[in-house]
Amino acid sequence: MNKLLLKFINLLPESIITKFVRHYVNLQIKKHVRLDVKGLENLNCDLERPYLFVCNHLSNSDGLVLNKVLEKENIIFVAGKKLESNSLTNLGFKIVRSISILPNSPDKDAIKKVINAVKEGNSILIFPEGTRSRTAEMLEGKKGILLFAKLTNAPIVPIGIWGSEKFMPIEKDMGKEAFYDADININIGEVFNLPKKSDDETKGSWEANCLNHIMVSIAELLPKEYRGFYDDKNK
Repeated sequence: MNKLLLKFINLLPESIITKFVRHYVNLQIKKHVRLDVKGLENLNCDLERPYLFVCNHLSNSDGLVLNKVLEKENIIFVAGKKLESNSLTNLGFKIVRSISILPNSPDKDAIKKVINAVKEGNSILIFPEGTRSRTAEMLEGKKGILLFAKLTNAPIVPIGIWGSEKFMPIEKDMGKEAFYDADININIGEVFNLPKKSDDETKGSWEANCLNHIMVSIAELLPKEYRGFYDDKNK
């Protein structure tokens, strides 16, 4: 987005900014994206909600596209706090509900907000890699996802997304990121719950197995070239 236009937009009243951003994002998706979504039938069980959605992360556009695809799911995204400080990515928060979290730290305030959001009936979407992949291949998952899974006790829904890295490629300066033509695929997996710890299993072993299970469930929804750290890991 043009920097001059960006400055002008931020001077407008909040309600007008929100309407403009929603219109602009919908226009960019319609103009540039050929979208293919599979697995929505896995969300047809009304008794399961709220969900804890987990997805691989390729682009700052992931949240915008997923928010549109899952618009009926009452989703709140967990996003890195640094995104709020960028004038361009901050506009996305006008139309995407989110809870900001400090990465790689026990952000008690954010954790409390996530738990309360689930109690209020909201589904949560987390990118468990903790950052966008610069290679488009999956990165090793962070243990933080286990904390949210245990504290919310929400059924987990894995999602694989690919092609968004071409829709909005990563730039060193996020303010320079732009939209391009892309085929975006979204594959929604089956709902599952974490297995309970067995008596002969250590806490560390159980957590490692659970984290691997979550990440592999995402990887299995992706083409082989996107699986990265979890390629052929089917423990």
